[in-house]
Amino acid sequence: MTEQQRALIGKAGQSLMAAGSLQEQGQHSFAASRAYYTMFYLAEAMLLGEGLALSKHSAVHAAFGERFAKTGVIPAKLHRYLIRAMETRHLGDYSTTPVTSEEAAEQIARAEEFLRIVSQHLGYLQQHDQA
Repeated sequence: MTEQQRALIGKAGQSLMAAGSLQEQGQHSFAASRAYYTMFYLAEAMLLGEGLALSKHSAVHAAFGERFAKTGVIPAKLHRYLIRAMETRHLGDYSTTPVTSEEAAEQIARAEEFLRIVSQHLGYLQQHDQA
């Protein structure tokens, strides 16, 4: 695993903690946004392992789905989680309809699962525990 991948996993962990804090403060739209970015950073980390450095969200989503979900490298539901999280983020960021507490909680739970699975896949947990 590269240093850049480790940094993205660390950033994802921080984003997830921020999502939880924002949820506790009743800032559900912002919590959902941070949950999305948790997943986005992790997708970027996996793609870096394939030599792909993509910046557009749509490109990251597409490549993540093609390289990892469709091939069974990771559960396909993670790709769906990523897409749904972006939809929820857009709702919170660009709509006058706020994200509900339940919607934000669901995105946070999915981000936690995403972090656990991707970290295991990349061997981050084993490397981090040995350090």
